[in-house]
Amino acid sequence: MVNPLNDDRLNAILKNDNQQRYQFLLREVVANEELWILTDEHGCVMLNSDDEDCVPVWPNQEFAALWATGEWQDCTPQAISLKQWQQKWTDGLADDELAIAIFPLPDEDGLIVYPDEFDLALAQQMAKR
Repeated sequence: MVNPLNDDRLNAILKNDNQQRYQFLLREVVANEELWILTDEHGCVMLNSDDEDCVPVWPNQEFAALWATGEWQDCTPQAISLKQWQQKWTDGLADDELAIAIFPLPDEDGLIVYPDEFDLALAQQMAKR
């Protein structure tokens, strides 16, 4: 488990644009071998963005928790191992025709990618290790 992010680092990352946050997410997910979603009593939280139904993902618990305010205040960050994501979630999301909202912020949807694109980006990041 990686040490929690300090406030200065967290705030600096939040100022990044969608593409920079995507690259950060890829590095963190591969390094920590996990990514984060939000769940509620119905399961995984979903978003609608640009005519796409999406599952939002974050690189760390701290960022997922930032989203859990307002109408999402009853949601809980949940870690998913990288192995489980690759074995179950990638195909499951594709089969359900769902996209992925990469590292959304409370006032931004984040970059929208498809499960196969995300899987390829993760594989490319793993190859850099």
